[in-house]
Amino acid sequence: MTTPPAPDPYLWLEQVTGEAALAWVRERNEHAEATLAGSARFARTEAAVREVLDSDDRIPLLARAGDWYYNVWRDARHERGVWRRTTLASYRTGTPEWDVLIDLDELGAAEGEQWVWHGAAMLRTGPLALTRALVTLSRGGSDADVTREWDLVARDWVDPAAGGFVRPEGKGNVRWVDEDTLLVATDTGPESLTRSGYPRLARRWRRGQPLEEATVLFEGEVTDLAVGVGRDRTPGHERTVLTRSTGFYSGQTFLVGPEDRLERLDVPESAETSLWRGRLLVDLRDDWTVDTTSGTTTYAAGSLLAGDLDDFLAGGRDLTVLFAPTSETAILGWSVTAHRLVLTYLEDVRHRVDVLTPTATTWDRQRLGGLPDLTSVTVWPVDRVDSDQVWVQASGYLTPPDLALLDLGAAGEPGAREVLRRGPAFFDPAGSVVEQRFATSQDGTRVPYFLVRPLDMVADGSTPTVLYGYGGFEISLTPSYSGTTGRAWLAHGGAYAVANIRGGGEYGPTWHQAALREHRHRAYEDFAAVARDLVTTGVATRERLGVMGGSNGGLLTGNMLVRHPDLIGAVVMAVPLLDMLRYPHLLAGASWIAEYGDPDDPADREFVQQISAYHLLDPDTTYPPALLTTSTRDDRVHPGHARKMAARLLETGQDVTSWENLEGGHAGASTNAQAARRAALEFEFLASRLGLGPG
Repeated sequence: MTTPPAPDPYLWLEQVTGEAALAWVRERNEHAEATLAGSARFARTEAAVREVLDSDDRIPLLARAGDWYYNVWRDARHERGVWRRTTLASYRTGTPEWDVLIDLDELGAAEGEQWVWHGAAMLRTGPLALTRALVTLSRGGSDADVTREWDLVARDWVDPAAGGFVRPEGKGNVRWVDEDTLLVATDTGPESLTRSGYPRLARRWRRGQPLEEATVLFEGEVTDLAVGVGRDRTPGHERTVLTRSTGFYSGQTFLVGPEDRLERLDVPESAETSLWRGRLLVDLRDDWTVDTTSGTTTYAAGSLLAGDLDDFLAGGRDLTVLFAPTSETAILGWSVTAHRLVLTYLEDVRHRVDVLTPTATTWDRQRLGGLPDLTSVTVWPVDRVDSDQVWVQASGYLTPPDLALLDLGAAGEPGAREVLRRGPAFFDPAGSVVEQRFATSQDGTRVPYFLVRPLDMVADGSTPTVLYGYGGFEISLTPSYSGTTGRAWLAHGGAYAVANIRGGGEYGPTWHQAALREHRHRAYEDFAAVARDLVTTGVATRERLGVMGGSNGGLLTGNMLVRHPDLIGAVVMAVPLLDMLRYPHLLAGASWIAEYGDPDDPADREFVQQISAYHLLDPDTTYPPALLTTSTRDDRVHPGHARKMAARLLETGQDVTSWENLEGGHAGASTNAQAARRAALEFEFLASRLGLGPG
């Protein structure tokens, strides 16, 4: 049996804005700045990273609405960012003329707020179509945000006194139905939230109506994760969709019919569904056995299915398998255009893209070619309602991103793929090489990882190496370009590894489920196996190997600290989970019980305590140097996790540094300046502890 933990002497650090807690934070920040930010190398790194983040040569990504193409942009002149638009013809020139609609710096100064952009949704139908938008903003980058109606013609907020929509601060979402009606799930008082702090009520909100009086379409349970709203705006297929998330990986989907009658889609609660032009798409996390016209059929976990929605609602279960997983392949995602579905999947963590076109009897499939190896490819529609054009972006660890416009209706013809932008190279890739390697975990599982190393590296263990990981929530880590990592680490002769451990989605739902709840230790065993492989193959020694991760990845690296102190030379835990016995009681923590288990349930408590890095600290053990970073405004993962872990390490005389940004939300930063400083602190810590040269 696990020994019950002693009373926690650092509960006071959970008071996010408590006077004593913030005084402690300021003292630790001063220590971090004094020990890390005073060197010439730190100043060079911070300036180099800031130059990357502020560069005018970065690719502005676009979202189309009508004839305009919208973009949100932050740089040195616009610290908080601007919402702007241009035409495609102007964008093609390479020096587009931007029409700025909202300057967040000016808005924040006028309103006395530190606004962070969270998105905009256009009204697509009716007389006011494409003249009104719902703009969502966050104070300081928190998950909780506000939504206000913007008039694109008057170029101003729609006055609430004149009926303008304003959703007060809270977590949730909102969708247009028509110019006078919204669907909304949000905080309307204590009775409106789940224990995880998310909405449990879905409403229809009429213009001019008090939000609290809006018609309740659905009411979830307080023990649910959240309730959400959606709207299919495809002409001829308009539908209101409500979702009830009973857990992080379970839920129900309802269609709202006449007289607000709800019809639940009869799919497994672990499945995800989507509607597309009268079709139902089902993404399975578990096997699903149904009766079809040919007999009993089992659709495998990890499959993507498609069928006629009306037939499905009438009881038909003859579905087409658009993707079936293998031991090497897993679906990564899909997007739809007016007439086609674009499927992205992984084959041993290498991207593949297929374009599927439905016909009267089947689906035609075409592989999207011309994509480089060991890169990540992202495809999304220009407009899913009236266009078969998609944006395609590809990037790799050493390959800057490009942005292409592709007409899927002419995908095989010359000129169908038009490269509109190529991102700048922020560091010289000539001296580095990318490899995919495999390590063997404790139970014999083959675990892939990527390694970016100096081309002339001598396998004598002398290369300072950072190993990055996440390993949770079915999130896959694939190659991507980072000017920050390139300039701060690779350009100075360091190596960088990314581990594709269990808990992620690199091999589909089974790869994720293999490290769920009582099996969480497998993710840590996989990560340790990759670390050992880097040592045994001569990339790094223990003293030259650091580990780095954020959020769930911070829990991962926290467990590396306490489980394998003799294997690593430095640890970075960013916005981390660490106190796993209290996490369900801290902010959004209760929403992750399906991932980690419930420490308040006696059946779960023992295995949850076994991954609670905060409670596994041994005062008689010497641990490798540790850096913890967090944000006061993080309303997802409580900053108390990082604060308390740092305090415990200090108490036992360890080499520990902690730094807390006073805003930034779960991202840890709200501006490019904040992001550059945080990154410089992290890489300076790793460089100083692992012996990285000046480059």
